[in-house]
Amino acid sequence: MAFEKFHYKTLAQLTETLADQGYPLPSREDCSVLSSPLSIHGKTVPNRIAYQPMEGCDGTPSGSPGELTIRRYRRFAAGGPGLVWFEAVAIAEEGRANPRQLWLTEDNKEDFRSIVRMIKDTCREENGFEPLVIMQATHSGRYSKPHGKPEPIIAYNNPIFEKDAPLSPDHIITDEHLRELEDMMVRSSLLAQEVGFDGVDVKCCHRYLNCELLSAYNRPGDFGGSFENRTRFLMDCVRKVKAAVSPEFIVTSRFNAYDGFPYPYGFGVTEDGGLEPDMTEAKAIIGMLAQEGVDLVDVTMGNPYFNPHVNRPFDGGPYVPDEHPLKGVGRMLYFTGELQKAYPNVKVICSGTSYLREFLPNIGAGLIEEGLCSLIGVGRMTFAYPGFAKDAVAGKVDKSKVCIACGMCSMVMRNGSTPGCVVRDPEVYLPLFKEFVHDRNIIV
Repeated sequence: MAFEKFHYKTLAQLTETLADQGYPLPSREDCSVLSSPLSIHGKTVPNRIAYQPMEGCDGTPSGSPGELTIRRYRRFAAGGPGLVWFEAVAIAEEGRANPRQLWLTEDNKEDFRSIVRMIKDTCREENGFEPLVIMQATHSGRYSKPHGKPEPIIAYNNPIFEKDAPLSPDHIITDEHLRELEDMMVRSSLLAQEVGFDGVDVKCCHRYLNCELLSAYNRPGDFGGSFENRTRFLMDCVRKVKAAVSPEFIVTSRFNAYDGFPYPYGFGVTEDGGLEPDMTEAKAIIGMLAQEGVDLVDVTMGNPYFNPHVNRPFDGGPYVPDEHPLKGVGRMLYFTGELQKAYPNVKVICSGTSYLREFLPNIGAGLIEEGLCSLIGVGRMTFAYPGFAKDAVAGKVDKSKVCIACGMCSMVMRNGSTPGCVVRDPEVYLPLFKEFVHDRNIIV
């Protein structure tokens, strides 16, 4: 089997293939809805484009934003998104995914205050408005590597990841430590509020610690087994954070509605051993969040380390998927739509859109107008085309600037460097690709 390359010349061709893959998504020629404002938690989002949390792995050892971090967010801000979902920021050193992951502390909070102010000032100067900026608060769990080598902290042993070398029980986080992390989440959220973020994301996606707990069906104790227990850490964090921060501060979550692994090792899947999505528990989570006053959620799927085709369909990458990339796009957007329809008063952000390239605004406008999401989440596209939001809202997307889903940004990151668009931003990232990937003949 070979890669299915993007070859669509017209919107009609693209939507026809989506329908052939089982997901007949709506589209519009008129994309003006993307320029409409949206009210979230008493705040106004100036347009319907949200830049998703794209981790740059380019902070300082102390956790502050580095030079490339500042450069990246200046480009994002100039690009005019209505919402900037700021990348993963660790709540504890042990939970950093790499030694350069951002980590907000009392010692470096002024550095974060500066970058938040820069984002808002740059966007206002370039576009005439300030975006909302949400900080993603994370613990990397199984993927923790704070000192440059794996130091996994897991919810339970998983043979899909560990295969014939299961991690020793001392890597399994205790209930007591999870409760300590709840308090660390509160401290990080208070710091985020202090330095000027508009809200905090209690991160629960992509199989990091909080997300892995959602599938802890066989874990004993207070954080495993029943649905109530598996969602306890997420809901405890949300309740504690909301109780600590001011009422106007947004508390939200980017969470996995579907992992793409069979039961009992995957969340959001049927229990028959297959990979068919089942949104029953994902809908229940949104309902519980809504009861706690959460009126914004960001929906995603999959695991970028293990099955990236589920959440980042690609034309080139570490393996050839056994499905058409537009099936992955369709699955992500269709089931996000099911969640949005179930809770129309909750503002839902979709993910997995960058593969659509220049047709993204057309599909996005259709999704919004038919009530299948409230904002269009854009991820890899921001690396390639930081000005995408401004051009999409103006109806003049430049085909020569779009993400081509080549996977090279992920290859650079997986091989220990800082990711960015090798194709569209070669001055900075092509040398890194050559050093960390091409020159070492490494493909993943």
